[in-house]
Amino acid sequence: MRTSGPLTAVCLSTFMLLLDATIVVVALPDMARSLHASLNDLQWVVDGYALALAALLLGIGAAADILGRRRVHIAGVALFAAASLMCGLASGPGTLVAARALQGVGGAAMYATTLPLLGSVYRGRQRSAALGIWGAVSGSAAAVGPVLGGALTEGPGWRWIFFVNLPVSVAAVVLMLRAVPESRGPRGMRIDWAGTLAFAGFAGCTTYGVVRAGVDGWSSATTFGSFGLATLALALFVMVECRVAHPLLDLTLLRKPAFVGVMTGALAFSGVAFGMTPYFSIWTQTLLGMSPVHGGMTLLPLTFASMTVAILVGRLLHGVPARLTIGGGILLIGAGTLCEAVLDVGSNWTALMPGLVLVGIGTGLVSPTVAGAALASVPPERAGMAGGAVNTFRQLGYALGVAACGTVLTSHMQTTMSHDSAHALAGGGAAALRGVFSEHTLRSAFASGLNAALVVAGLTGIVAGALVLILVRQPRAAVVQPAPEVLEKTAAPS
Repeated sequence: MRTSGPLTAVCLSTFMLLLDATIVVVALPDMARSLHASLNDLQWVVDGYALALAALLLGIGAAADILGRRRVHIAGVALFAAASLMCGLASGPGTLVAARALQGVGGAAMYATTLPLLGSVYRGRQRSAALGIWGAVSGSAAAVGPVLGGALTEGPGWRWIFFVNLPVSVAAVVLMLRAVPESRGPRGMRIDWAGTLAFAGFAGCTTYGVVRAGVDGWSSATTFGSFGLATLALALFVMVECRVAHPLLDLTLLRKPAFVGVMTGALAFSGVAFGMTPYFSIWTQTLLGMSPVHGGMTLLPLTFASMTVAILVGRLLHGVPARLTIGGGILLIGAGTLCEAVLDVGSNWTALMPGLVLVGIGTGLVSPTVAGAALASVPPERAGMAGGAVNTFRQLGYALGVAACGTVLTSHMQTTMSHDSAHALAGGGAAALRGVFSEHTLRSAFASGLNAALVVAGLTGIVAGALVLILVRQPRAAVVQPAPEVLEKTAAPS
């Protein structure tokens, strides 16, 4: 390779932003105790980050084409570092959630420019090698996150999962300034700010409505109001996209069954595969008494199965239709999630292992192929837009998955405990409730709630997988290397 400087700079920031999507999960129980946070607060600690990524990816990617990708990337790293410091210093759940949302804004600027920066520097075999290394680094972030998060939480404390971002951010900025040249997109492009704001409003109101449904009920005024605002924002987004010269999303793509199928798969994939992980962490540490390190290690079967299968997919399944790898993978994720719904008062984490392995296998099939399938489902001139859309739907799916699973968990607990007690337990008050309820009652209620959420998630995966098999009809697999012009336009796949 001609030089490793640009690749090192891009991989460093990529590793950091992807790490923060998983590292925080293991620290949630300690955050709840330290900040007196409720379950809904913990949902927003996860969702604030994912939601900001989903809402702003397309808009920031378009802005970077005009303002300069390196400039936007560096600004994103700086904002990410400042927000990380705020997270580490947070004195209450509201401050932490706000800082996590800022992290997501910075992460969106980094995420949207990562692959275009690599595409502007490397060519030919160097590009292939760079993308391979970048992909390995991206995968390792998911593997390292839970264990590193557990070690930091158990050692110096949960605040250090954010403080460690500061020296990494400085190194990433220095390397970016020294090694990566500036690049821009085609001239004449304009930023669709109205569309960006409308989509952010839709995503935010929808997620907020799902979260509040677990607290106030589906028929409450707050829940109805949130979904009403989400509907208005979606209508505004459609109106804007139909009129602007350079839309974030060309709505005519929705007439293509393959594109709709891939987007459906991307949305369901992240939500079903990873929406339950925050609640597994709360269960293993708060109710099973595991340490943060051991709690983080319970997710390793999923991670290692995913990484192993993803490596084999590129080598052995080239030429297999994308509908089979994506649709079949999501069916496996749904089936694995259903296999996890066997918990009772006496269960420990090993009851999850068979299901986690199945989910990992499905993830390994979907993750490396879904971006290529999105590119293959649209005309070449829309490839960059499709790449950004699939990443947006993946992040939105994760945010909605965490919100929906938490709502089902909380609602189901209310059928086995009193309403107030269920809320107290959901708010991280298990220790306090042990003076009122027996350990048996607490563990039974939470296990029952987990099972209900797992069934809903699993059935969602089954339905989504079937839709992908029906709608996606490309004759060849979508494990493809984007063309140079696509690499310079599309956001980095997660």
